[in-house]
Order: sequence, then C-alpha cells, then structure tokens
Amino acid sequence: MTVLPHWESAPADLPAATREIKAALRERIAASGRTVDEVFAVVERRVQAAVDEIAADRRAGESIWPVIDYADIQAGTVSAAQLAKLKKRGCLVVRGHFERDQAQQWDSDIVDYVEGNNFFENYRGPGDDFFGSVGSKPEIYPIYWSPAQMQARQSDRMAKVQKFLNTLWAYASEGVQWFDPNRDSLYPDRIRRRPEGADSAGLGTHLDPGTLDLWMTRAYQQAFRHLFDGNVEQYDPWDAAHRTAGPQYPGTTMCSAFRTFQGWTALSDMDHDQGVLHTVPIPEAMAYLMLRPLLSDVPDDDMCGVTVNQVFPAGHKWHAPLMEALSGIPDVRAGDSVWWHADMIHSVAPVEAQKGWGNVMYIPAAPWCPRNEAYAANVRDAFVKGESPSDFPAEHYERDWANRFQPADLNETGRRGLGLS
Repeated sequence: MTVLPHWESAPADLPAATREIKAALRERIAASGRTVDEVFAVVERRVQAAVDEIAADRRAGESIWPVIDYADIQAGTVSAAQLAKLKKRGCLVVRGHFERDQAQQWDSDIVDYVEGNNFFENYRGPGDDFFGSVGSKPEIYPIYWSPAQMQARQSDRMAKVQKFLNTLWAYASEGVQWFDPNRDSLYPDRIRRRPEGADSAGLGTHLDPGTLDLWMTRAYQQAFRHLFDGNVEQYDPWDAAHRTAGPQYPGTTMCSAFRTFQGWTALSDMDHDQGVLHTVPIPEAMAYLMLRPLLSDVPDDDMCGVTVNQVFPAGHKWHAPLMEALSGIPDVRAGDSVWWHADMIHSVAPVEAQKGWGNVMYIPAAPWCPRNEAYAANVRDAFVKGESPSDFPAEHYERDWANRFQPADLNETGRRGLGLS
C-alpha cells in the first residue's frame, strides 16, 4: 500500500505539497481495487439520504435539532430514540442546562466586569480577521477569565453534560484510551454580546477541526484512514482514534485542543430567526469534505479552497448537496446550551435590527487527552497572568483586572481541568 507523504508542520510550498498528497491519496485508494469516484459515490449516497431525511422532517414540521432536557441527562433518563437522533444529527440543544436566573445573573456580572474595568474605553477593535467580519462593535469580546465564565466552566452541571457528550464517541480502541470522557480540559474561549437592534453580517458556512493538516499530517491520515484505504464503509465520524495527539498547522483560527463538541451557553433568550447558529447536521459529511478534492474536476493544486491561516470553507461551489441541509437552532432561552460535533459545517445567520439581546459564552467539550494536556500548560500560564490564551489574538485586556477569577477560586473540577490535580 502507498506510503503517504506527510508534513508535521505546514509545508513551505503549499501547491506542490497539495499536488503530491492528492496523487498519493488517489494511488492509495486505487490500491484497494476501487476508484476515487467509486469511493466518493458511497459517501455521496449516504450523505444524500441524510439530506433527504432532513428535508422530509422539515416539510413535516419536525425539529431538525435534537432537544434534550438537562434533567434527563442528570437522571440518566435520555431515551434510546433521543440518543439515536443525537448520534444521527450530531448536534443538540440542552434545555435548562442552567437555571434561567443563573444565566441572566452571569450576563449581568459580565457587563459589570467589562464596564468596571473600562473595557470599551480600551477596546482596540477586532483582533482577528474572521470575527472582524461580523460588523458590530464589538460583538465578540476577547474576555476569558471573568468569574461568570469560569464558574460555568467548572460547574457540576457543565461537567455532567460534557461527559454525556464525550461518551457518544468511541474513546478507546486499538488498546489505547484516546481521551478521558469524565474530565474536561476547561478550554477557555470568548463571549458574544450582540445588542438589541444590532445588524450583523453573520458568518459563512465553515468548519473548525483544522485545514490542510487534515490531509497532510500523519495523525490525521490515520484518523481518516478508512476514507483513504478504500474501506469507506468503515469510516465512523464518532471514532476518536489518532485524533488526540497530532499537531495542527498554526493560524489565526486554529484550535490547539481536541473537541468532541463545540458549544455555547445562552445568557439571553434568542428566537430562531434572530441571526442564530445553523449547522449541516450530518456528521458523515466530513467524509464528503475530505474526499471531494480528489475528484477530477478540482485542480491538482487545490483542496476545494482549503488553505492554511483561514477557516475551512464549505459552500455551494464544491459541496452544493450538503448546503440543502443547513438548519438553524430552535428558539433558546437563557440557561440553555447548544452543541455541535466538532467536524460539523456551521454558520451564523445574518440579522437586521435584532429583537432582544444575543449573548452567549463559548464553552466546548474538550476532554482530557495528550493534545489537551499539552495545551493546558499554556492555559494555566494565561490564567495566572490574565492573558489571552495562545489560540487567540494576543490582546491581553485582563492582565490588570483585579476582579478576574483567581486560582484560589478553582474547585476540584477546575483544578483537574487545568492540570493542577
């Protein structure tokens, strides 16, 4: 079988490396006795069946997004039918994850935190090109260490939901436990506060697990081995094998951590038509995205627009059938949380004159594993100094904020999540 070339850091000549890896991947697939077109057709049929089912559910007025009550997660009473829909769709709204009063109090506390520290007087504009496109000033707050955020991250309720989501994955195989589903790495992310009446351009369809490294690094070549060795029927988007130790090419939109799910917790009520999150709720779509560049209509030096230092784009040019399934979240209330599989295509719809606030804390499920343990060392340092973590622009607004969350405020979940115990 063809030995695949690999680059553990971003190759200097991207077009040449792209041509080389595409030729090697085509040769690897051909060695299985199947053509790229035959392998892709299997994926295309599976994905199209999911797209058709989503369209039928939409016509029938059924919710595309699974919705599960936190009380059922806590009690272990989530039904088999609910679990099956969650695995099939790869996304979830947790109703009542936190008490509504608690979420609204956190929202108020964040306002006090940023205003009390003169954030708006010192705000220097968007620190990255990606979220800079949304247009409101500011919408994404580069704030990481507020008491509200840290209280939510280390809460028992958050840990319970993260464990529930982590255990949907196959986290042990080949004699290796790839991650610990019971322990989160407390991946620190930002806040979004979109004010009532705001206009926002939204964010286009994209995904966040990586860029060219998904084809070009050894670990990811192993993670996606079934797509590249002709055994495409064995590909499982819930298999964590080889995903928890590999490198990621640096960039302004990279995530150094392995996430089972991306997520946010609502701090305000939001209606489904007010510039909310949309996903293509088909976990298997990742197979389509990974194989599509190998078809003959794509130039040999092009990965369907994927390159380093930009988000992984998805759109009508190369992925038109997938776009038919793009589905927004239902109405959510303060205290609900929203989750989507880390490989999932997602977007944020535009809005004009938004009704009500649109406020969220970004908190994913990022279970303890070698990759996340390595990043936790950086997180600990940033936490102690009040700095922006290294995955994010180096803005460091909170360095001198006296009332940020302190090491003495960590509970045992927080200490374990930062690798302190």
